[in-house]
Amino acid sequence: MRLLIAEQQYSLYAELVRQYAPDIEAVASDEIEVLREQAAICPIWLGQPDLLANLLRSGSQPQWLQSTWAGIRPLLASDLPNDYLLTRATGIFGQVMGEYVLCHLLAHERQLAQQLSEHSRQQWVNRAPRSLAGRRALIVGVGDIGLSVAQMLAPFGIQLHGIASRVRPLPPFSRVGTLDNLTELAAQADYIINLLPDTPSTHDLYDAAFFASLQPQALLINAGRGFAVVDEALVAALENGQLAAAVIDVCRQEPLPATHPFWKAPNLLLTGHSSAPTDPGLMAQLFVSNLQRWRNGETLPGCVDFARGY
Repeated sequence: MRLLIAEQQYSLYAELVRQYAPDIEAVASDEIEVLREQAAICPIWLGQPDLLANLLRSGSQPQWLQSTWAGIRPLLASDLPNDYLLTRATGIFGQVMGEYVLCHLLAHERQLAQQLSEHSRQQWVNRAPRSLAGRRALIVGVGDIGLSVAQMLAPFGIQLHGIASRVRPLPPFSRVGTLDNLTELAAQADYIINLLPDTPSTHDLYDAAFFASLQPQALLINAGRGFAVVDEALVAALENGQLAAAVIDVCRQEPLPATHPFWKAPNLLLTGHSSAPTDPGLMAQLFVSNLQRWRNGETLPGCVDFARGY
């Protein structure tokens, strides 16, 4: 069986797939012309959505496409087909995303930015540290990544609330609401952690009215998608002291233009879409596991509902 690999790290992916599934004939490239020549004879595609979206526009289509990203927005464009099996990368980002979130919660409570500034000015400040214990976190988006983040934070004594598509009991969360409860739950939170996918219903959630509802000590972490945040509203909220700080990993436009107000906003840290990169080794193992399920006619984890957008 032939597999088309469309990835910047295509050589590494091809090597890993051959290692885990030696019976697969892999055709790999990051050049669209090379991919077009091979696409029609490859029933399975593996790779990054931006490259594969261009390939779909050329008229080829797989039986099954395995994305190497958690987000699949480029493949949801209205001019692309949606009558094939598409799976997101799932189950491989929870650990690294949890580490990212925990890192910035600790940095916030230990006031590392202030300490670095004081160090540069040769100021000795004996400041009592703050603990994560007893703090309240709202994780917006409790899929497999959000649940993994919650499980990592729970041992630190953080009170956990979540936002999901439906209300349900879900340990370790003490409460899971829907987007209708977003403002209510955020108003009680010390940390708001956005992990939502990019869909029409998740655009512009964090606007001026939302920021006006927050406690002034609140920290916003956006590691979901950039379109969830109204940029001007966040900058204004930081300038007005409506929240303490923001850590922004994803933006509406990437890379962020030099003229964007985020660069000069007070207490805002940009982390350059680095929160949870795809690990090729884990991705190859996930693909081979899904390949076995696909061959057996079983349901694959991460199947995308094109109507819902995830």
